Amino acid sequence: WLVIDRNVYDVSTFSKLHPGGSRVISHYAGQDATDAFVAFHSDKALVRKYLKSLLIGELAPDQPSFESNKKKSLLEDFRELRCTIEKMGLLKPNYTFFFMIFLHLLVLDIASWLMIWYFGISLVPFLVGMAFFTTAQIQMGWFQHDLGHCSVFRKPKWNRLLQIIVINVLKGLPASWWNHLHNQHHAKPNCFRKDPDLNMHPLLFSLGKTLSVEMMSRILFVSVLKLAQYNFFFFFFPSLGKKRRSSCLTIISINISSVTVYILLRNQEEKVVERSIFRQLIFGAFLLTASGKQASPPALLPGPFVYLESTWFIWVSQMNHIPMNIDYDKNKDWVSTQLHATCNVNQSLFNDWFTGHLNFQIEHHLFPTMPRHNYWKAAPLVKALCDKHGIEYKSKTLLGAFVDIL
Repeated sequence: WLVIDRNVYDVSTFSKLHPGGSRVISHYAGQDATDAFVAFHSDKALVRKYLKSLLIGELAPDQPSFESNKKKSLLEDFRELRCTIEKMGLLKPNYTFFFMIFLHLLVLDIASWLMIWYFGISLVPFLVGMAFFTTAQIQMGWFQHDLGHCSVFRKPKWNRLLQIIVINVLKGLPASWWNHLHNQHHAKPNCFRKDPDLNMHPLLFSLGKTLSVEMMSRILFVSVLKLAQYNFFFFFFPSLGKKRRSSCLTIISINISSVTVYILLRNQEEKVVERSIFRQLIFGAFLLTASGKQASPPALLPGPFVYLESTWFIWVSQMNHIPMNIDYDKNKDWVSTQLHATCNVNQSLFNDWFTGHLNFQIEHHLFPTMPRHNYWKAAPLVKALCDKHGIEYKSKTLLGAFVDIL
């Protein structure tokens, strides 16, 4: 059970049918999930229809609306801020903006293929084509992230449909798998055992000052695949010799395909059809077809693309979280949970593009369904709220954020 607006709901059965995954609901079991519910659902009228059948009671009149370990004044001010943001129209998408985003990533993707088609696979065309292809893929990643948060269209179904096209077809990964993991991350960021982004091999190291290294509870093979899934080998590079770095790069080249293998082995919330290898190998096959040369096994390996994209993704996605507080879930209020686990990177046209506007991580976590082009408008309002309640609003340079990861 969980609480939303003083109403108590039994979600034990519904959680298995929850479009956002069962685990994100279980993370709030026995807790007040009011602010998380509001943050995640853009079409609340539709969702509340399903809640009616789950209602089992209300909090007793003598029970407070806010749990004792949550800051009442902070939550009250935050809810007022959300109302202000809604009135300002900051939760409404700009279709022109997202059309240009989609157009520019398609142009980059097509340019990578045309570069090889017209100029062959000599060194310079190959490098230029690989740069275009990598940039297109990472920008597709940021765009599908927008779609996963239902921030591109007002209707969730249109976001889901286009997300399937972008991530399933163009990137070769299942949309529902990504949503299930990413929703957990947003629900309890940097909370050990609840944020899947923190999961890694327990015998190597754990994140956070208060967490000790835990003994391995799963077989080594599955754990290594799990580590490759998040590509955290990259964080060891500065301390490794050249030969060991090369070995790590080889391991990283299997990271996307190992995601599928790991999920199948663990039998998680869905069965995954392997498409990641196909998407990566098809570019290598196209290189050979365009040049008219006989295929050779090394030429089909997607190592360069996988390494470039995964490196770009890991640095950007983790620079706002890894340096922040990491601990077990303390059931703090929504604002404190998000602010203690996130930080921003200073705004600039390059930073906005390079990170897919994830340099505004604070605003993104407080308002997950907010379209990214409105983050900069909400930032001064969020900062004022933090200043009022003595919460640090941390923003740093891009280079400083990269250094802090190390």
